[in-house]
Amino acid sequence: MKILVTGGTGRVGTAVVQALLRGDASVRILTRNKAAKLPIGVEAAVGDLLNPESVQSALNGVDKLFLLVGNAADELVQALLGFAAARQAKVEHLTYLSVYQAERFADVPHFVAKHAVETALKAFGIPFTILRPAYFFQNDSQLRAALTGPGLYPIPIGQAGIAAVDVRDVADAAAVSLTTDEHAGKTYNLIGPNPLSGPGAAAVWSKTLSRPVKYAELSWVAVEEQLRQMFPGWLAMDLRLMFQGYHEHGFAPTNADVAATTRLIGHAPRHYEDFVHETAAEWGMSAR
Repeated sequence: MKILVTGGTGRVGTAVVQALLRGDASVRILTRNKAAKLPIGVEAAVGDLLNPESVQSALNGVDKLFLLVGNAADELVQALLGFAAARQAKVEHLTYLSVYQAERFADVPHFVAKHAVETALKAFGIPFTILRPAYFFQNDSQLRAALTGPGLYPIPIGQAGIAAVDVRDVADAAAVSLTTDEHAGKTYNLIGPNPLSGPGAAAVWSKTLSRPVKYAELSWVAVEEQLRQMFPGWLAMDLRLMFQGYHEHGFAPTNADVAATTRLIGHAPRHYEDFVHETAAEWGMSAR
């Protein structure tokens, strides 16, 4: 079985490729980078979702597709073109990476794009699985400067607690959906075992790093200004709308989703605390 993975060199895609390699799948990655360093045995197909001919070429000889489209201003176009190429190639199965509760955030561009793709998938005959992961634990691996400098947890996820998940559990779910049967037409919400709040995350980092870490409460204007230091303006606003939506609409996990995630991946979802300890150890700063 050969599986094409788009976005296979990013944080999520890399984990998906690793999960697939642990099984018997043969993996090909669609990448723009001709010099990308890939795991042994993984094929590279140089191309771009905005170049249909390159995608069609990459799909030659492929049985299944993992369709991951990163945050981009033209995310919807990329995803629909990739889907169209998969239909033309008559792939046996397509697993699409969406987002948890996509339909509830009608003013968040990348949520709306993902929900539109879900709708398109359901309108045609190609066998598909939709994975809807929550906020990624691994997003917080970029916070070293804030956590170890001023001692702040700056992600504005609020006090109430949101659904969050380890990228490795998402990868396990992707591998299961692509290499085992009975997942066609299914949608899976992927979440960790407990809600993640701003103060709760700060407390975990504080304990692990053995130093005070506080949750930073910022205005939404300040949040967007902060995001603009790292991302282009359109993405900064998109992410601010997402975080603001967490506060206004809620993004809480359910026990049913935890149970469903556990059944799908075959083990209990990983805990945020374990991710933090592992990350701090990589930084050489773990209290353990």
